[in-house]
Amino acid sequence: MKPVWQKYIEIINQVVKPALGCTEPIAAAYGAAVAVQELGCSVPDSLEVFVSDNLYKNSMGVFVPGTGKIGLAIAAASGAIGGNADAGLEVLAAITPEQVLQAQEMIDAGKVSVKRTVTDEFIYCCVIARFEGRESLVKICGGHTLIVEKQLNGKINFIADESSAISTGSICEGVDINIASIYEFATQVELEKIAFILQAADLNTKLSDEGMTNSYGLEVGRTMKKSIDEGILSNDLLNKIVMETAAASDARMGGATLPAMSNLGSGNQGIAATIPVVIAAKHYKTSDEQLARALILSHLGAIYIKSHYPPLSAFCGNTVTSAAAAMAMVYLAGGSFEQSCFAIQNVISDSSGMVCDGAKASCAMKVSTSSCAAVRAFLMAMNSRSVSGQGIIAKDVEQTIINIGQMISHGMPSTDTTIINIMSA
Repeated sequence: MKPVWQKYIEIINQVVKPALGCTEPIAAAYGAAVAVQELGCSVPDSLEVFVSDNLYKNSMGVFVPGTGKIGLAIAAASGAIGGNADAGLEVLAAITPEQVLQAQEMIDAGKVSVKRTVTDEFIYCCVIARFEGRESLVKICGGHTLIVEKQLNGKINFIADESSAISTGSICEGVDINIASIYEFATQVELEKIAFILQAADLNTKLSDEGMTNSYGLEVGRTMKKSIDEGILSNDLLNKIVMETAAASDARMGGATLPAMSNLGSGNQGIAATIPVVIAAKHYKTSDEQLARALILSHLGAIYIKSHYPPLSAFCGNTVTSAAAAMAMVYLAGGSFEQSCFAIQNVISDSSGMVCDGAKASCAMKVSTSSCAAVRAFLMAMNSRSVSGQGIIAKDVEQTIINIGQMISHGMPSTDTTIINIMSA
């Protein structure tokens, strides 16, 4: 196996992980759980939480799993009282109703404070827990569970080694990687080296089934199913992909107590990278091996494209994630590498104007939008139709990826600030 392929596997394992609940409030839950563990108490006297603007934005409107409640305060309090500090993004997997009640009582008593703080970091969360005169501080920075500092009673007892602390934004830095090398890796590496990715299909399909079965959020998926049953929509490949992908997002954003396989810190993007590929594989009656290779294309392709811009921004990352999913669907349909590149170009051209205005129930609609674009894009690509040399879409897919990164990194910070100011007014 090529040495760089092992690096690709390490990248995937590092940022394609099970996550219970939206990763921004879960970061606060995790930080609080670790802070309380450091104090050695079960219920702290108080909690202070300081977060970056982007983390704040993505926590304002999303349900925290197992609580039935929204926001950073309940996430942090629940993490402090009932969180498993050793479970990472699944910190709240075992939360009980009694612990949620205790968390709400802390909030009602004014013992939980949440504030925005000025920082250059997009992902930043600092939790200070106090108990009987003692104080613990845990600082998360660069990644949703990336602890960079711990303090106990004002004394630093842990600080991350900068050389080993890799944030989500720098995950591909220094790695020889591009769309062509990803395609070669995904289609040629030994199956046993990548079979682990099939867990994404398992986890995210269960989440989709949950969203189709029960009422969550805006019920985007269930509404489509009702329309199909009534004969308003047809049960074709496009509608099936959009419906089942949206249903998984419905459940995730509605507080379902099931983990999603996330992609680069986003559960919704993990869903968008997985469900369309799984359904396309069923449609084309492909093998598990072909599904695994397609999921590697989708997940690693999404990671690579997103490494060109900040981990949180005014840009809805489902667009480029769905571009990678479209590439994977071309592979499943028997298309060529060139047609896979066409699919990426088509999706980015179609939906790159979609902004992120925080994590919330309506994210399921954005997931459905980008997944719909992915299906259209791959069908066009299979007919060798591609956007090229128009707008931000270059003639070469790699230049297009650079262009989208520049647009987000340099062109959208003011948009992000405006969105956050509107939401916080």
